[in-house]
Amino acid sequence: MKLKEIRPALYTRQVKETVDFYTNILGFTCGAAGDDGSWAALTKDDTEVMVTLPNDHVPFTGPRFTGSIYFITEEVDAYWEAVKDQARICYPIETFFYGMREFAIYDNNGYLLQFGEEV
Repeated sequence: MKLKEIRPALYTRQVKETVDFYTNILGFTCGAAGDDGSWAALTKDDTEVMVTLPNDHVPFTGPRFTGSIYFITEEVDAYWEAVKDQARICYPIETFFYGMREFAIYDNNGYLLQFGEEV
């Protein structure tokens, strides 16, 4: 078995607002969406994130993802400058001992998004 890609699907009760955050602030494109507003596929370059209303089989009281979504990027400093004043910051851009220059923000739902570039 070969894994080809990963496509996180984030639960939200605010699909439209989340699409707006990812497209207007982070520069993603809404590539596809449900006619009923229940889901959307958001793409930027070689990445895709899906946002969807919660599955009826999973209890949902709000975002409970305990990790982060880590995006490997190029020109992380330029991306930081583009989004830093438009999103809630977890930590500002910094170069870490493990060889990554990165920053982290929260999306409109509270999901932690990290953006890093190898140095």
